[in-house]
Amino acid sequence: MRHFDLVIIGTGSGNSLLDARFADWDVALVERGVFGGTCLNVGCIPTKMFVHTADLASVPAAAARLGVDETLDAVHWPRVRDRIFGRIDPIADGGRQYRTEHPDNANVTVYAGDARFTGERRLEIIPNDGSAPETITADRVVLAAGGRPVVPPIEGIDAVEFHTSDTVMRLDALPRGMVILGGGFIAAEFAHVFSAYGVDVTVVARSGALLRHEDRDISLRFTESARERWDVRLDRKTVRAERAGAGVRLHLEGPDGAETVEADVLLVATGRTPNADQLDVAAGGIALAPDGFVQVDEFQRTTADGVWALGDISSPWELKHVANHEAKIVKHNLLHPDAPRAADHRFVPHAVFTSPQIAAVGLTEQEAERRGVRYVASTQAYSGIAYGWAMEDTTGFVKLLADPATGLLLGAHIIGPQASTVIQPVIQAMSFGLDARSMATGQYWIHPAMPELLENALLNLPLA
Repeated sequence: MRHFDLVIIGTGSGNSLLDARFADWDVALVERGVFGGTCLNVGCIPTKMFVHTADLASVPAAAARLGVDETLDAVHWPRVRDRIFGRIDPIADGGRQYRTEHPDNANVTVYAGDARFTGERRLEIIPNDGSAPETITADRVVLAAGGRPVVPPIEGIDAVEFHTSDTVMRLDALPRGMVILGGGFIAAEFAHVFSAYGVDVTVVARSGALLRHEDRDISLRFTESARERWDVRLDRKTVRAERAGAGVRLHLEGPDGAETVEADVLLVATGRTPNADQLDVAAGGIALAPDGFVQVDEFQRTTADGVWALGDISSPWELKHVANHEAKIVKHNLLHPDAPRAADHRFVPHAVFTSPQIAAVGLTEQEAERRGVRYVASTQAYSGIAYGWAMEDTTGFVKLLADPATGLLLGAHIIGPQASTVIQPVIQAMSFGLDARSMATGQYWIHPAMPELLENALLNLPLA
């Protein structure tokens, strides 16, 4: 039985833990799937590469009203797909090769297979190649095994062909129609991508609005916009799935009774779940939260001595920038156990790369109301700033929430062009305690540029 100084399970952000300071540590790196984790292979990176091409494909439809006639001649799906994965797959392969062959990693043993706890910091490794399992032990273990798509228990779902976000980007050909089951950010992004490519998209959601976890005004505006472009079925329960020729038929129950939807391709985009249950973490003394995430404290320590966790296996945000931050915290705490640092999750931003784009940080208005937090709010439409007026944007706006006593920002929510970029000054202000009035008046704002959206919204806050 081999013993290690450190075992890392997962090669997404977990792979970034190792640097020259670990050169004298005996390290095991365990990966059950493709090297590089969710973000690189099936998440942020490829999806945004598809989003970029979808944004380009959407330009002709919007150009005519501005006096520019353009046409979309064709979307060459194989070329789009192969360009994207022709860049990503070599990175994943190169990451594995670097860890297994480069002299800098002579102290690192890479296991390709599943890891399961059989005791305190004791793991059984089940190799992918079918060879005999191996038991290893360690002084320290880091759980960075991520998550996986959720497939709801729908009657007949196992008898039909369906895709998740892990597989839909590698379709052989573009379908004529696609049903997307789900109303969250994954559904919203893929609905934008495939509809921009000319696919007839139907979105089926259980709730009464899309992106219902966003601020209610953002969710309402996005739902209205989505209904103009896609067949959106809200308040629907999917009761059964069945084959329909070469495609899929879903039987739904909704406000008006029973109905069906059909398409060539079914994309199940109903969320993701942490992989903690697949590691038998209880056998290692590691506690789970009720929602299945590994419990961690502010230092990313689990309930088991010498075991840390980071990223989607323990973080309800399930965001790469959160995983990267937590990896930095775990790295420091591994190297400096007597001077641990706490993770900073005060102001975690996120973006939804759909159309229109969405970005947010901090409290939503409904969260502030539910928690009894005093706030004032203001909004500013894109059409009310020079650049937005030039674009003739009719849907976008920013909504800010602030503490009426201190002027400190509590939340920001944007729907519209470049939302994920425009929001960054608010994240900075919240992180460093800059109040809204000082932020608005204490610096230049380039005119005419998108950030004037924030300037006006800041000035509009009804502060004393």
